[in-house]
Amino acid sequence: MDSQRHVNNAVYFTYCEQVRIDFMNKIGIRGKFGAEQGPMLVSASCDFRRQVVYPATLDVGLSIDEMGRSSVRMRYAMFEKDSDTLVALGTSVNAWVDYRESRSIPLPNEVRELLAKYQKTTQEGT
Repeated sequence: MDSQRHVNNAVYFTYCEQVRIDFMNKIGIRGKFGAEQGPMLVSASCDFRRQVVYPATLDVGLSIDEMGRSSVRMRYAMFEKDSDTLVALGTSVNAWVDYRESRSIPLPNEVRELLAKYQKTTQEGT
């Protein structure tokens, strides 16, 4: 809560981070490549649609929006629990990096295949 008596805007980024970590754990990516390489957050944004006040519980969903050579764009939708009330939409770009050299490297095929299962697809007419 902030001085305006609603959830502070920075907290939404923490919600997205927690969902991202849980997701990476769930699909087996987090830590799979040891300390040498893995994902790194390079960009994050959030569009706030409705204020959230205490007490509240949110459901946060994550989808893979697009994959590039070495990065993944993720989308987050935050809803009031048990409701269709959208409170925020977030995005992040996560580069796959060589941690020792501090530079992006191509997404490993194994990672690409795991992430593709969660990629949003848009078909004309649907």
